Amino acid sequence: MFSTTKPAISPKQSPEPSGLLTGAVVLLVVFIASLSVQAQTYTVLHQFKGPDGASPYGSLILRNGSLYGMTRDGGAHGNGTVFKLTNTTEKLLYSFSGAPDGAHPLRDLSRDSAGNLYGATALGGTSGGGTVFKLDAKKNETVLYSFTGGADGEQPQSGLLRDSAGNLYGTTVLGGDANYGTVFKIDTTGTQTVLHSFGGDADGEFPYSGLIQDAAGNLYGTTGGDGISSLGTVFKVDSSGQETVLYSFKGGADGEQPMGGVIRDSAGNLYGTTYLGGSGSGTVFKLDKNGNESVLYSFAGSADGANPLGGLVRDKAGNLFGTTENGGAENVGTVFEVDKANRQTVLHSFSKSGGDGKYPETGLVQDAQGNLYGATYLGGTGKGIVFELTP
Repeated sequence: MFSTTKPAISPKQSPEPSGLLTGAVVLLVVFIASLSVQAQTYTVLHQFKGPDGASPYGSLILRNGSLYGMTRDGGAHGNGTVFKLTNTTEKLLYSFSGAPDGAHPLRDLSRDSAGNLYGATALGGTSGGGTVFKLDAKKNETVLYSFTGGADGEQPQSGLLRDSAGNLYGTTVLGGDANYGTVFKIDTTGTQTVLHSFGGDADGEFPYSGLIQDAAGNLYGTTGGDGISSLGTVFKVDSSGQETVLYSFKGGADGEQPMGGVIRDSAGNLYGTTYLGGSGSGTVFKLDKNGNESVLYSFAGSADGANPLGGLVRDKAGNLFGTTENGGAENVGTVFEVDKANRQTVLHSFSKSGGDGKYPETGLVQDAQGNLYGATYLGGTGKGIVFELTP
């Protein structure tokens, strides 16, 4: 599904998951996941119908008991939406029109204490190269920056990181000095600065994922391509804009094509997933602060899942949770857990019928009670769903 030779999306047609199937849709379902060691209660909270959004591609955020997210398509103009979900009631907050407000948001939102939402669209804007936007509590959208497709970057396909001063950080898949993508900053005045332009080769190329930041202001992320073996990297960009490749994937047991970014624990270890490699269908990996990579789990590509595309969430006990785009009982994706002993459990296996959703492209968010929330790209009425998984 993912190519590191031409990481572009079409403004007219959604990228379809591999092995795309069609099937009848059913009403909301609540049932016990059959492939778990411990019973999990799985609930479909919302089915997208098109006008209210279609094809959620990014992870959700949870604030004050409500879920916020974006859909890649659908809405009034077919260019994607921003939505809010409280219990099972969805509220459409914004529909993108393409120009100049942006089109096709692909990843996550950020939210400040005043209730303003921040995100990026992969296309649209004044030059068609994508935007960074703000949506206030009254649903007024402001384009904070519109990418030109040149040295400033093109196609931001990641979520945004917002620091305590209100600066926004993100990545673009294309653009920059060599057209291999950028790491950028937008300050509170709307001024954009390219912190790093990827040059390909050992430096890495095509950063699909968003960023995380440590207390010293260092940024961490992944590139889907290049590095020593042209199979992706984990990188750090310090506060001066100096980039360091922390790890280059070799494409064997260690994995290849990390698409979901990384998370960080209190000791400075990084955790993430690769879409391919390992046993052939992707990995969950750990990278310690000395740059040593270890594979915590390697997907066999069968009932255990295949091709993790989203990132991970880590609970207080150190257990990791995520999704796979493919694999599972019917090869349309899973929700999984990898515990501290590196034992993997399939918490939910999606079905071909699509009533419970299929092809989760996103990561998960977890609440204080341990409930997991996510979305699937297809399923439900055919336009994707939002789900809850309760321990």
